[in-house]
Amino acid sequence: MTSSDAIVIGGGHNGLVAAALLARSGRKVQVLEASDALGGAARTEVFASGFKVSAVAHLLNQLHPEVVKTLRLETHGFSFGTGNAPTVTLSAGAEPAVLHGGYGERLEGVSLDEAAAWRDLRALLLRQTGILKRFLNSPPPDIGRLTRKDMISFGGAGLALTRLGRDEMREFMRMILMNVADVADEHLTDDRLKGLLAFDATLGHHLGPRSPTSLLGLYYRLAGEAGGSAGAQILPKGGMGAVADALTRAAEAAGVTVRTGAPVGRIKVENGRATAVELENGETLEAPIIVSALNPKTTLVDLIDVRELDIGFVRKLRNVRMAGNVAKLHLALDRPPDIDGLSSNLRTGRMVIAPSTDYVERAFNPAKYGEFSDKPAIEFTLPSLTDPSLAPDGACVLSAVVQYAPYRLREGWASGKPKFLERTLIQLEAAIPGLRMLIRHAELLTPEDIETRYRIPGGHWHHGELQADQMFVSRPVAGHAGYGTPIDGLYLCGAGTHPGGGVSGVPGLNAARHILTIEA
Repeated sequence: MTSSDAIVIGGGHNGLVAAALLARSGRKVQVLEASDALGGAARTEVFASGFKVSAVAHLLNQLHPEVVKTLRLETHGFSFGTGNAPTVTLSAGAEPAVLHGGYGERLEGVSLDEAAAWRDLRALLLRQTGILKRFLNSPPPDIGRLTRKDMISFGGAGLALTRLGRDEMREFMRMILMNVADVADEHLTDDRLKGLLAFDATLGHHLGPRSPTSLLGLYYRLAGEAGGSAGAQILPKGGMGAVADALTRAAEAAGVTVRTGAPVGRIKVENGRATAVELENGETLEAPIIVSALNPKTTLVDLIDVRELDIGFVRKLRNVRMAGNVAKLHLALDRPPDIDGLSSNLRTGRMVIAPSTDYVERAFNPAKYGEFSDKPAIEFTLPSLTDPSLAPDGACVLSAVVQYAPYRLREGWASGKPKFLERTLIQLEAAIPGLRMLIRHAELLTPEDIETRYRIPGGHWHHGELQADQMFVSRPVAGHAGYGTPIDGLYLCGAGTHPGGGVSGVPGLNAARHILTIEA
């Protein structure tokens, strides 16, 4: 039996952030990762001979500047690479619209009137996101025991809201729970831009653009500040695994011990306090502080004897909605594909196949009934164009996120997977004529595959839906928001905690600071 001052379960990016910060306080910290590689779903993996790809997350848009600064990631080999990648809308029979900079600071391919309307809407959304950002980047308050700091935070948000002026304050209160389709219709006429907003607001969620509160997903995306630019899309050199590698080096430099291939089977609790973890091989490791970057349900229902917990709390955990709706596709191509009308520079960005709001809504409809989309909405990148190390000489990698692909597919993914792959390739072929002739190997990861490979229940990359009833003071569950648990000495730091998923590092950052306050 060995001991540490703190054990972190899970070597994903949030677990590494939390571990590094705890170690910098002088504690002896150990990270336990079940798989043979760190980074969780944000790692770079080989999927075909000579071809590597970012596993699930493939664009960096939320890594918080404070995480980069506090852990000095740039001194550990991390780089934002070439900076903001352009976003290109692709639709049959229409020229592409192109967004440059942080979420369309500059537009190409639209009329002057539409460009002006976009600028106005973008500015409005960013001002409103600025209000919400105060809450997204701070620990959620305990509504029953508001601290002076909480009151100052609420007061600051209220002051910022009033500074918008009476009309914009009313507009914010009107819009915050609206659906993204209605917002787009009010401000824009170009279906390509409406489709892009619809896709970005619903990506990763069991929502269509006309679902109530779907605008929240867009606010969440725009709150990201990767590279210092709101709404930026960045392809880091080395893939998303480069982020995990830099975090690992930062953690090890702080004194963290990392163990891979060490799945945890149980968290031991004595007299209401977590005291140790037991690995699946029977080895026991003691620590007065145990931090889990795993899904909250996995941590508190699967790894702990539920008799240690209140039955009402367990019921809430078991009812958190966390069924994923997105598949990930990796293609190994003989050469970079030609995409009509796109310069080589534009092909280094992200391309989105979501030509209208109606297209995305129709793609969502089958998912309500456990069926996949015949015409899915797709975001894809060609990361090897900016990072040749990801593919053999002359070859190319295509990485795509594809929705909607419901976790609970009615016919089952054993028979549904090849059919959904075919539907996806049909849509890609329409945008990239001749694509099939270039394919050496295809790998499709359904939500079921993502669950199995990366130990993410439901294959949901947010570890639970980001909707109004599962956010902020209700994350992971109402009455137990934040990073503490009913078990003393046991804390959470993963995407299932506030503010949610995406490669931001904020849950790990906030959790570590909370622990250092409680366990001073």
